[in-house]
Order: sequence, then structure tokens, then C-alpha cells
Amino acid sequence: MLNNYFPILIFIIVGIAIGVLPLVMSKGLTMLLGNDNPDAQKLSPYECGFEAFEDARMKFDVRYYLVAILFILFDLEIAFMFPWAIVLQEIGWFGFSAMMVFLGILVIGFIYEWKKGALDWE
Repeated sequence: MLNNYFPILIFIIVGIAIGVLPLVMSKGLTMLLGNDNPDAQKLSPYECGFEAFEDARMKFDVRYYLVAILFILFDLEIAFMFPWAIVLQEIGWFGFSAMMVFLGILVIGFIYEWKKGALDWE
């Protein structure tokens, strides 16, 4: 009976070890090699452009969210292209032309955003 469940037990132990061992090793290496006193530059805000723990009613720049939306848009474009590339032989010219129309619409949107200055960073 135990022989049937022994591989599952080994699998669970190895999975936990793979998850925990890098954390333990990184903490040990930090204690041995590095110092744990971050400076002001390291603690400064990034990506969002404003302090993380301030008044919730403060004004913020919308450009960060615009860039995030544009990233998601073009990231989805790539996500649609991977399965399309895999089945391209099966769907033939119709699938190819449909993807070209899709990419054309996205390129037109990209050019529009570029002309409007959404990609300019000050």
C-alpha cells in the first residue's frame, strides 16, 4: 500500500524543496555577502511615479496608466500571434489575411497614438 503513495510523497517533498530552497539560500547569501541597509535611492518610488504611502486623494499623472494600457494592447497582439503562427499551415490564406487585417488595425491605432503624443515621455 505504501509503495503506491511513495512516489507522490517524493514528488511533494521535491516540490516543496524547489520552492523553499532558493528562498533560504538567497537569505543566507544576503546575510553572508551583502548589507541590509537600503539608501533613499533604493527606497524611492518607481514605475508609478508617486510615493506609495501618501494621501489617497493626491493628483497623479495619467501618462503612467496610458503607457500601461498601450503595453497591454500590444502584449495581447503578441499573445494572439503565437497560436496563429502555430496553425498558419492549417488555416491557409484566409487566416493569413485575417491576421494582416488585425495587425493593420493595430498599426493604425499605434500611429494614431504616436501622432497624439501618447508615447512621448517628458
